[in-house]
Amino acid sequence: MGNNLDALTTVFTEFYYFVTVVFMFLIHVGFCMYEVGASRRRNHMHTLMKNTMLIPLVTITFFFFGWWIYWAFVNGPGITGGLADGSANAPWSPTMATHLGDRITGVFWAAFLLFSWTAASIVSGSVIERIRSSAFWIHAVLIGSVFWIIDAAWGWSANGWMVKVLGYHDAYASGVIHAIAGGYALGVLVVLGPRLGKFAADGTPRDIPPHNPWLVTIGLFMIYTGFWGFYAACNVPAISPEAIGGMITGETWTATNIYLAPTTLGAITFNFLMSLSGGLMVAYVVSKGDAFWTYSGGLAGIITASAGNDLYHPIQAMFIGGVGTFCAYKLHHYVERRFKIDDAVGAVAVHGYAGFIGVVIAGFMLWGQPSSPYEGYAAINPLGQFIGAIIMFGVLGFLPAFIVSKLLASRGMLRIPEKAELEGLDHHSELAYQAAVDDVRAAERAIAERHT
Repeated sequence: MGNNLDALTTVFTEFYYFVTVVFMFLIHVGFCMYEVGASRRRNHMHTLMKNTMLIPLVTITFFFFGWWIYWAFVNGPGITGGLADGSANAPWSPTMATHLGDRITGVFWAAFLLFSWTAASIVSGSVIERIRSSAFWIHAVLIGSVFWIIDAAWGWSANGWMVKVLGYHDAYASGVIHAIAGGYALGVLVVLGPRLGKFAADGTPRDIPPHNPWLVTIGLFMIYTGFWGFYAACNVPAISPEAIGGMITGETWTATNIYLAPTTLGAITFNFLMSLSGGLMVAYVVSKGDAFWTYSGGLAGIITASAGNDLYHPIQAMFIGGVGTFCAYKLHHYVERRFKIDDAVGAVAVHGYAGFIGVVIAGFMLWGQPSSPYEGYAAINPLGQFIGAIIMFGVLGFLPAFIVSKLLASRGMLRIPEKAELEGLDHHSELAYQAAVDDVRAAERAIAERHT
């Protein structure tokens, strides 16, 4: 490091991302608690293990190719250029290991990895109690290490083609995490089908309330806490114009958004809490005090406002959070009744519909604002945001999930057997484990008998 000031800036940035990643881990803890609380007792361990094992699967695949995709796919490739140079972030790069000359890559990689876990966990909650673990883990790797990181390269990078061409703006990931994960969940659900008994013979949906509403409540509060850390992790701290190639003139900023435009932690603190509050209030009213939807509505409020929460006024954030929550709640129940979609935790609505709506609203509210501090980029506009929302929710979310689910279903690999669903997945997991143990013991006895 050149001098003490450079050293202090580097150490601060390293520690900044380390702390935000630790806070973000609470998102996954919250999702585990939330999903177990929402599932019925006979499926608790299956639900928990399904969401737990995505951690190693997504982490390893994100290390081997997911992180490289983010840096290599900013041009499409094939839209504004070919593959970009992502060699510094390939798994064999010296910076992807202990490296005293690079203090930032590891913690920055981890921040994006936690976003990957979140995308996979959103899908996990929607499909509880009837998907095979192996099928879910395939989907977790695809959404966590392929599709969401492609959309991040396109629309959540200072060099992304969607930012350059469409003027796409999505500072805290209404679209690039939540809309895509909600769309992906919907694609799986269309093929997977509803839980047994969810719909009456005349098609009327039956309510399957959470088994443990207290666990759901605590889980959602932990998600709020981790989401606050997520907001901070979306910023780049203590950056100067010279640090980004001298292409931007100005003073050193305490923080920038993901597009390298200046913002502050104070701004996102105002707007995070105001959008949370707007979502909670509207959800309480529209659901007539239903606890499950009130807490979920707080999350929907944050997600709706997240696209523009670096630029909104706090009162705007509050109203936008409320509007998105109202729409998500109404759309959830309409789609459930009309199309017989059984989204067990409302993930498609809370994340997908709210995220989509939030991206579109940002196009109108921020119309004409620069999408980037770089010269020549398109300004934020409604059409660019709408096209971006379609790409996130539909092209990179719903479509690949539907195709992969159809392939898995055609081979009997998507849904658990009816008998297992009725008796409970925990019971069948125990039987399968005991059968495997019995097989091993039988083999040991046979070997011993041959030797004697």
